[in-house]
Amino acid sequence: MTRVLIPTGALGLGFDADALARAVGMAPDIIAVDGGSTDSGPAYLGTGTSKYSRAATKAEWRALMLARAEAGVPLVVGTAGTCGTDSTVDWMHEITAELAEELGQKVKVARLYSSQPVVEVAAAFAGGRVRPLDPAPEVGAETLGQMTNIVALAGAEQMGAALESGADIIIAGRTTDTATIAALPLMRGDHAGGAWHGAKIGECGSLCTSNPTSGPILIDFDAEGFTVEPGLASARCTPASVAAHMLYENADPFVLYEPGGHLDVTGAAYTQLDERRVRVTGSKWVPGEYGVKLEGARLVGYQSTILVLLREPRYVREAEAWVARLAAFLAGEIKARMGLGPEDYALDFRLIGKNATLGALETSRAAPPEVGVMCIVTAPTQARATEIAKLANPFLLHYPLTDDEPQATFAFPFSPADWARGALHEFTLNHVMMLDDPMAAFRLEVDEVG
Repeated sequence: MTRVLIPTGALGLGFDADALARAVGMAPDIIAVDGGSTDSGPAYLGTGTSKYSRAATKAEWRALMLARAEAGVPLVVGTAGTCGTDSTVDWMHEITAELAEELGQKVKVARLYSSQPVVEVAAAFAGGRVRPLDPAPEVGAETLGQMTNIVALAGAEQMGAALESGADIIIAGRTTDTATIAALPLMRGDHAGGAWHGAKIGECGSLCTSNPTSGPILIDFDAEGFTVEPGLASARCTPASVAAHMLYENADPFVLYEPGGHLDVTGAAYTQLDERRVRVTGSKWVPGEYGVKLEGARLVGYQSTILVLLREPRYVREAEAWVARLAAFLAGEIKARMGLGPEDYALDFRLIGKNATLGALETSRAAPPEVGVMCIVTAPTQARATEIAKLANPFLLHYPLTDDEPQATFAFPFSPADWARGALHEFTLNHVMMLDDPMAAFRLEVDEVG
């Protein structure tokens, strides 16, 4: 049997200290936590930086390093620093070294690097070793050359290699959400279907419990399946709360693809053992060709934004018409004053508080008391984006709804009214790269800190 402690859904989200202490006292074999995902968009992969603050990350990592020392087991973080690039692995390693000094710990640290050189990925494309997923953008040499970062998602094999190094702490680059949890049970010979299924259920910590914000859970893997239990004494798992997590970020609630095969839970049975624990058996692992998913991001331009607030009732009611009229007017002004056509920039308006979330898909027509109109300018350079935003400034403040009325005046909530958002990135890879050797696209380094 292998007992895995998952302290939280992602390092930086927080966890209940009492629940963590209780879980550590239950003698886990490993502590595994996820460090990020693509949820927050391509900017973090594009820039190779963390979404979460360094202070919050360090504070939580301190608690987990103390928990590791108490339990005497490995501590693993996957997709370090949100995006899992080499730069964020090094960022987490720096934090770990600082904490080791502060805590008086001497620890062996393994770093698993997942970043991919563009030339290597281009060679894989040319050699027919890269397959598109659905949907996947068209990728050519020019697109690859524009990518600022490419990562491959490590699986259980790469995590297993890191564990075999004997490291106290493993800082992994981009990994699948499940790999950090499934690796040790698989190495120990626990049920393969149960290992992958339990890892999927546990990837977000207490999200599979009655208290989804409490953080820690424990999963016991064995020869037939797995058993999941909350770390918080007052929380509980139910068959519904556990089974439901197969729907999370997964197109098929019965099938989950991982490097080297897929999980099939069609025949899984969920049993309530007691008030807190759920037992799962019947999951099946189906081996297949070995491939790792690629993620990439490229720079596609720069943005400036400007926000104006409408409160006059007629303008609030007619905000969409006002924006349509203003957008057409500004296109003419930008052409006349700057000589730019629609191919040279993009102008987007969002009605904040009315349809900012769903845009044209919004079905509610309830009238709010005010509407914020955000103008988003995208252009090849920051200078051009800023110049267009400044050109739009007086018209966002005064442009009338009709030609035959006095000049309107609205409100800018900030001064200056426009601000440069900086570089804009987009995801550009949704592909699988086939590997003969699981470690061929990854690099492992081991050292001691503290």
